[in-house]
Amino acid sequence: MATKKTASAKKSKPTVAKQMKTKVTTVKAVAADATPATSSRSKTPKLFQGRSFILGAFIAEFIGAFILASAAVLTRGEPLYVGFTLIAVVLIVGTLSGSHINPLVTVGAWATRKITGRRALGYVAAQILGALLAFVVVSAFFNAAPQVSQEAAMMGQQATEMFKANPIPAGKEFYVFFAEMLGAAIFALAVSSAIREKRNRAAQALTVGLGFFVSLMIAGLTVSAVSGSVVLNPAVAFTVQAVSFTSLDLWAILSYIVAPIIGGTIGFFLYDVLRGESDGGDDKLLADTL
Repeated sequence: MATKKTASAKKSKPTVAKQMKTKVTTVKAVAADATPATSSRSKTPKLFQGRSFILGAFIAEFIGAFILASAAVLTRGEPLYVGFTLIAVVLIVGTLSGSHINPLVTVGAWATRKITGRRALGYVAAQILGALLAFVVVSAFFNAAPQVSQEAAMMGQQATEMFKANPIPAGKEFYVFFAEMLGAAIFALAVSSAIREKRNRAAQALTVGLGFFVSLMIAGLTVSAVSGSVVLNPAVAFTVQAVSFTSLDLWAILSYIVAPIIGGTIGFFLYDVLRGESDGGDDKLLADTL
């Protein structure tokens, strides 16, 4: 009888082993079947996250341009105030879009293959729309200001007027054009330097803001000799009415739109030459580092 029990026990062991193998195989099969479903679910959020990132970058550029253009009008274009405003804007939206906030920066980055053409086009459109909205909002407040009475006018009080850039003096158009191009080139050098500072965001913001302050100061003081004005931002040029949609002036377009874009592109290329390198086309370079 003992011999029969031992034999039956030996016969039962392979059966248990087979059952364990079957269970293991079943678990592996279930895990293998679950893998595609998990990966397919994870792909969808990434797709929408990428689209949301681009849309968020456009909105950030729109907000940043609105803030900068509003400050330029309300502070009457004072370089120090505008420079500090740009420092704040870089700290606010820098992690979202790279805080270009200026078409000359966007076009210069695109020309040196740091961003794609699609992103550059979206950035420029957002910047112009933000600057136009700033013009509408600020002008609405100035138009709502109370009228100066005759008695106050006799006492020397003047009505509050919205800040405008000085018209280009006749015969001095080239000086304004050159001042815009020079200031834009200096500012583009500052932005290019800030891009290299990848670790300290405060240093990036200071470099961009103070670089814009220096550019405005040098170009502004230079062109003031001929009673002209500098803007160094084609989008803000619409806000301060240096360029108008109603009366298209060729020299105004050349000086406040074409000249800064040319100067900014020269500044980006010059920095790359001085660095002795040519950057590849990374669509997220500015967004990740500036």
